[in-house]
Amino acid sequence: MAAAVVGAVIVVVAVVLLGAAPYDQLSRGYPGLPTSITSAVLRLVADLAGGTTVGGLLAAAVLTPTRARGTVGGGLERSVVRPAAWVWLIAAVLLVPVDAADANGEPFAKLLEPGALAYLVQASYLPGAWLVVVGVALTVVVAVHLVRSWVATVLLAAIGAVGLLAPVLVTQVLVGPNHDFAGDAAMFATPALGVWTGATAALVARWRRGVPGPTTLRRHRVLAVTTWATWTAGSVVVIAVELAGRAPWSVPTGVLATVQLGLVAAVAAPLVLRRRAAASATTPSVVLAVLVVATAVGVVMTRVPPPVYFVPTDGQQLFLGYRVDTPLTPITLWTAARVNILFLVVSLVGIVAYAAAVVRLRRRGDHWSNGRTSAWMLGWVSVILTTSSGVGPYSSASFAVHMALHMSLNMLGPLLLVLGGPVTLFLRATTAHRRDEFAGPHEWLVAVTHSKLLRATYNPLYVLVVFVGSYYVIYLTPFFDWAMRYHWAHQAMTLHYLAIGYVFYALIIGVDAPPRPLPYIGKLGLVLAAMPFHAFFGVVVMTSDTLLAGTYFRYLDVPWIGSLAHDQYVAGGVAWAAGELPLVVVVIALVTQWAKQDARQAKRLDRHADRGLDDDFEQYNAMLGRLSTRDEPAPERTAQRPTLTVTDHGERP
Repeated sequence: MAAAVVGAVIVVVAVVLLGAAPYDQLSRGYPGLPTSITSAVLRLVADLAGGTTVGGLLAAAVLTPTRARGTVGGGLERSVVRPAAWVWLIAAVLLVPVDAADANGEPFAKLLEPGALAYLVQASYLPGAWLVVVGVALTVVVAVHLVRSWVATVLLAAIGAVGLLAPVLVTQVLVGPNHDFAGDAAMFATPALGVWTGATAALVARWRRGVPGPTTLRRHRVLAVTTWATWTAGSVVVIAVELAGRAPWSVPTGVLATVQLGLVAAVAAPLVLRRRAAASATTPSVVLAVLVVATAVGVVMTRVPPPVYFVPTDGQQLFLGYRVDTPLTPITLWTAARVNILFLVVSLVGIVAYAAAVVRLRRRGDHWSNGRTSAWMLGWVSVILTTSSGVGPYSSASFAVHMALHMSLNMLGPLLLVLGGPVTLFLRATTAHRRDEFAGPHEWLVAVTHSKLLRATYNPLYVLVVFVGSYYVIYLTPFFDWAMRYHWAHQAMTLHYLAIGYVFYALIIGVDAPPRPLPYIGKLGLVLAAMPFHAFFGVVVMTSDTLLAGTYFRYLDVPWIGSLAHDQYVAGGVAWAAGELPLVVVVIALVTQWAKQDARQAKRLDRHADRGLDDDFEQYNAMLGRLSTRDEPAPERTAQRPTLTVTDHGERP
């Protein structure tokens, strides 16, 4: 509590000292001290409460002494999460009108005018982001009292992470050159600091009830070091983009960032250097206090326009964060590379985790197929090449390249990844624990694979509708035009295609057994049902008289594209061809697998017959004999009146 007060004082003093300068730099009216102070303090409260909520949920799932399979205890952590979620919800509700006034440079009195609130809310991005936070916080407030399973707890923490990101992705990281780098880095850094803060708050609460066990302390240390490294790496990228080439000590943004990085590094260093978690309750309390102060410094940074705000930009840099001046050729698709941080990190994590599991199996003397390993690695390599080669940056400027990117991530990458059998590998590589021990990665993975959520996700009808319907809903509605204008929305759309492609192919030809296994005839029917819809979508795009996302592409004004209508026609052709060819390959693979299975079954039956083990005919004849015996009339029985005798104990025999 004392640290929160110190953080609030830092924020208030900074807002007073800054005064009207930040608003003047942005050519915005000054709303006055009451509005700016209220906005800043509420932002601090929301950030701390949101981080405590998400971190507390993750602590309940990972750090607590969970012994029951598929469930979590974490009663103490939940007692931290419940009030934090309520505070988060209240702060977000208040920030909708407060930031509507502050972001537009209007005093509170303006909100009392008829229609002013609705106008101010839609006039800037931040109030809309707080509406998203309201929905997320309300979900947590309700669900935290109901969920007890490990899967539901982690899912609730993931939903909470969306609430942490919402007010970040629509502000400073959305502006200026290279904002695509800053946006991707913020997607990792923002939840990391929140999770570390919340998990540390939960640990402090557990210290007050007694010394936590060594497993809890060890896991908290691993979580703290991981989140610190993630936050530091992400923050460095964000600050580098926001400084736009200026020296850190020459502008307030750089000075504040240096202070924040130094504060967090000071409390992380002992955790990194020591092999064991702290054995004193003082250490987590100090860490929590420093993290609260660092969060306050971060809030002050949001009040200061960074140098990147004042770099001249055109339409391409405004929407993309970069320029695509070089005309599109097969060569530029490979040479005009631009790293996509989000997909590069996800791909590298997938590659390293899989490789570590394979190495662990082989050190144990177990075998793992080289073919599966190659398929998994090639799948992630295809994702990296698709998103970080020239295809990635050009996909935001050309509809045809954009369609090629999404088709690759929806068809090629997932097709290779499911052949790697990652679930089977990780189940074999991880260690199962006894019921009287802490649950670990093996138990968590088992909980996921047996969860109702995964079973619902693999419902064949749901998979077919989402796999095919996504193209119609996204591209043939205004959503596509809107989503292309924001880097985070484009990334979310791309992640969706990768995820639903994985689920679709895992259900059909995946190595891992799905929760809802289908017979071969069902798998073949699912593929054949998807094929005409993909072809029809391509035809619709090719023959449409309306330019899809036409407003967005006109804003970009890329000269080498030429006719937008022709670019869209090519995009439709790509959708048609790239959507049909992989499905044809899958049909051939399915028929081949089906034939091989029938051949194996026939060989097994022949082998049993040769050994005299085939008793199908004997079982059939025995069944006929039982049926004929049942139909014969029963022999007459002599009716006798039973006699009752009483034992010495008064019991009937």
